[in-house]
This record gives sequence, structure tokens and C-alpha cells, in this order.
Amino acid sequence: MSLLRSEDWSVKPSFVPNGPTSPVVLLIDDTTLTQLAGIPPVAWQTPWSELGNLELVKFSSQMAFFATVNDVRYCWRHRELTDYESMRTVVLEHGGAVTHRRRKLGVVVVVAAVLLASFAGGIAAYFTRANPDAQELADVKSVNLTLNDLPSGWYTSSTSILSYLVPPGGQVYTSTTTTAPPKNSSFDQSAALFQSCMGITNAKDRVYGAAGQVPDYQVSSPIFNTNSLGGIELASTAQYYRTTTMVSRDTAEMSMTKFGSCFATSSAALILSGYGLSNLASNVATNWRPTTFLSGWSRGGVVALSVPGVTKGLNLVMAITTKGHYEVTLSALVGSFAKAKGFLSNIINTLLSRMTSSTSQAA
Repeated sequence: MSLLRSEDWSVKPSFVPNGPTSPVVLLIDDTTLTQLAGIPPVAWQTPWSELGNLELVKFSSQMAFFATVNDVRYCWRHRELTDYESMRTVVLEHGGAVTHRRRKLGVVVVVAAVLLASFAGGIAAYFTRANPDAQELADVKSVNLTLNDLPSGWYTSSTSILSYLVPPGGQVYTSTTTTAPPKNSSFDQSAALFQSCMGITNAKDRVYGAAGQVPDYQVSSPIFNTNSLGGIELASTAQYYRTTTMVSRDTAEMSMTKFGSCFATSSAALILSGYGLSNLASNVATNWRPTTFLSGWSRGGVVALSVPGVTKGLNLVMAITTKGHYEVTLSALVGSFAKAKGFLSNIINTLLSRMTSSTSQAA
């Protein structure tokens, strides 16, 4: 391959703290990818052999190029399709994927994703039980949302902001899974933010802290997107606990007055940490209590979220619903909470109905 020079890109996150992210020039040859970022330009070069999970995404008039280096997911964006065919050839020659989105992701624009191996999502934990029960596992899988639960026009996405928070769709965490955030991680910082907001110690905290009891099974839905209702990106994560007493004890903590707003704020901090940003304790969050028509417990919170690369403001909505052996978390990014609130309450009712009808509910 002869040298390709492609100009007018931007990149997220920066390659060094507070480093330049635009303008970016990509220099590509058979062996290396070189980036020239900023004015005056700062050079960064790496062999193709060190770049993983290559993906080129084409939109109607833009494109995005993704690559993973040292567990960090970088995204280069171009507001035109200049050099698209040349980039397509490069990505395919190096074993990458080329996809075409029929439309943009509403207000949620494709952005970079930091793939921290320690994050199976902010809700994942360290599991210790053996001998999985096939029926219980099938039940917890059936609780989550599917495309059939959503109106026409919804679609799934492999690149989304919620991927910082929600584990990969369909991936089952059982009692033999050993996924725990490392010490001094962003997870720990978000936990401290939550505990400070709630006014409880780590020793007594059941959501992030040492008092927590881990579920037997956890699985998430895919992340779903729509351009309607101001733009929404959402996913559900279902957890099955061995006893209803475990769920009741968690519910007692989550019934504290400030839980919804504190949970939303700490979840936003997890997302922002993926962009290399500090946890923003000053974000103003509010509680939200979904309107439900079935028996069960549900609380949530809403917080404004400003994400690099997305010019329009977003709201992160987090809600947890509990019943019987189940705790189910709904994570959503919305362009307008006022437009989406009724719809999200309906989604909570759908999840509650699944938790009620599950064969494991009576166990």
C-alpha cells in the first residue's frame, strides 16, 4: 500500500492528558498508523500489529474509525466521506470491520469507548457461587428487554455511550465469574461519590460497598436506540439473587431519600471516567419515581450529562426495580427527559411484568 494522507479528522480521547484532539492528520502505510494532532502537530505512531478491533463506520455524510490500543478505545471522526474508500481498503486489509449505519444515533453520536478490562459495567461484581441452575439462568435472561418490546424504528448499536456502563448484551455473569474492579479504579471513585452523596460508609453500603451481596446471575440486554422522543439510548440489566431476603435488604438501602439522584450521579461519573474526565460531584441530579401499575419497588434518578463529541445536552436516567429474587436496572440516555419520561415508565412496567411472571419468582 502506498502512503495515504487523510486530513480534517478529530480524535477522542486524547493520546496524552489534555492533549490535542483536532485537527488530526492520519498518515497510513503498510506497517504503521501515524497521527499528527494539533497546531503545531504532535506525532503519535504505532504499528498495525498493536492496533486491535478495527472498525470503520459510515453514516450518510460522515464516518468514524475505531481502534483499540492498550485497552483504550479510540475514535477518529470525519464530518465528510473524504477518503472513505481508501480507509475502507485499509481497515479490511488489516482484518477490521466496515459497517454502514442507516441513520445517526439521534442525539447520541458515536464517540470513543475506553475498554477497561475491569469494567463489566458499573453494576457487575465478584461472584462466588458454583453449580448454576439452568431454570434460574433461563428466567433471568427472559426478564430483559428485546426489540419486540419497543416500537418500530428502534435498532441495536455496538457503539454507544452506555457501553461504558452496561455489560455486553447477552453476556452471562454467573457465580463462577470473577470480575472485580482493581484498587484505585474509576469504579472506586464513583463508589466514594455515591457513598458521600448518600451519607453512608463503604462498610455499610450494599450498592457499591463492602456490605453488598452478589447475585447468582447477571445478564444485560443489547443497547437499543431510537431517534424519536428526542433521541433515546437504553438497556436493561437483570440480576437474580439466591434469596428474596437479599433483595429486600438491598431495597431497604435504595429506599433512602437521596438514592435515585446519588445513583444517577455516580453512574454518570463512571461514564465520564471513560473519557478521562474527573468525577463531577457538582452535577445536579434529581430523584425520579416511575409510574408503575404492578406490585414491586422502583426508584430512579436523572442527571445532566455532557459528553465529549456530542454538542447537544443529554440526560442520564438510571432506575432500579426489585421484586422477589430480582433486581433489574434500566439505564437510559435521553435528549429530553420530559418527552421520554412516560415511555420509560412503561418500560419499567414491562420489566416488572416479566419479574412477576417468572417461574423463579415463587422459588
